[in-house]
Formats: sequence, structure tokens, C-alpha cells
Amino acid sequence: MRELVLDTETTGFEPSEGHRIVEIGAVELVNLMPTGRTFHQYINPERPMPKEAFEVHGLGDDFLRDQPKFGAIVDAFLEFVGDARLVIHNASFDMKFLNAELDWAGRRLLPPEQAFDTLMLARKKFPGAPASLDALCRRFGIDNSAREKHGALLDSEILAEVYLELLGGQQPDFALSSAASHAESGAGRKPLPRRPAPLPSRLTEAEAEAHSAFVASLGENAVWAKYRAG
Repeated sequence: MRELVLDTETTGFEPSEGHRIVEIGAVELVNLMPTGRTFHQYINPERPMPKEAFEVHGLGDDFLRDQPKFGAIVDAFLEFVGDARLVIHNASFDMKFLNAELDWAGRRLLPPEQAFDTLMLARKKFPGAPASLDALCRRFGIDNSAREKHGALLDSEILAEVYLELLGGQQPDFALSSAASHAESGAGRKPLPRRPAPLPSRLTEAEAEAHSAFVASLGENAVWAKYRAG
């Protein structure tokens, strides 16, 4: 199953009030395993950045002015998304912005059922407990110290770890542990099937270096670091 853990940053709360997307980040998972493929794009919102939004993500007018407009990246975005399930924290927020931008660009909208809301899952699993991304990182012991401000790609990377924990702690399969160790621990999960030959990497050298730097910033106990070590 192909999934994209996705996040956006915006100029405000309501596209109906003229607010726009300024950043999209997504991390690809296949059968709960990271493929290394990501989508990351800053976007010129064609409007000034409110102070309140700037304080959240730090993306200002001077920086965004030189970025492409949504219409210039929409086809690449839709091609990357395809029919993958979109794993989003507070999915209704991101989906209303994505579909507003798609509508303004004259493209097909993303159906609501394509999104999976990790916020709703967290509230169902831990009723009454804080369910923000930061709160879930604290609950699961996930290092998010690199998250000084909100950032779409960084938040997607962190949410991917949180998502696996919400599914019941998938790290053994995620770290490519053996079927024997599962049997000994009594976990009882079947190991994920492996391809007879690995897919060729589609990462550029710059993307690989950026991802390695991000993984290093999470600390040695991060699930991503364990996967890379495996």
C-alpha cells in the first residue's frame, strides 16, 4: 500500500478568506516502509504574509516572492500524489487548502476519502489526552528537537514516526527485523514481503544529503536512524 505522509504551511486558517498554501511536504511510505521519495515545495502565495502566520513557520514575503506559484507546481504535485492515501494530522485543514488551490488552478480535487486523519486516530486511541504532534512525540519518545518552527517536510518526517506508533508500534517491521525475532517476542506479525530486487533510487545527491542531515538531527534513538542502520 502506497501512502504519503503530508503537511502544508499556509498564510492563515481559511482559504475562503484569501489565505493560501506556502509550503507542501510529503514523505512516501510503501507497506509502512519509507522509500526515500519525498515531495517538497515552497510556494509564492501571491499575497502578504500575516505576522501571526510568519511567527508559526518563519516563511516571509522576501523568501516566498522568488518561489513558484501553485499553478506552476500543481501537475508535479498531482503526479506525485496519484491515488496514494494521504496521511495527515488534522486532515480537514490541509485538504480544504489543497482542494481550494486545486480548484483555483482548474485541476481535479482530492476526494475526502483519500485522506487518513492521524489526529482523529490519536483522539480515539487516547481519549481526553493532548493530541498535537508535539504531544504525541512526547508520548512516544520521538525526538522533535529540530522542530523550532513548523515546516511541512520536517513535520511530515516526524508525523511518519508518530503514525507508525499510532498503528501499534510498527518499528520491528520498519527496522527490517527478522521473522524469528517476532516469533520469540510473541508479536505474531508476519514479516513484510521483500522485492526480489530493490527498486533503483530516484533520489538526487542533494536530496539524499538533506535527508541524511535531517535523520542525524533526530538523535540515535529515532526510528529513521534505526532503519538506515539496518
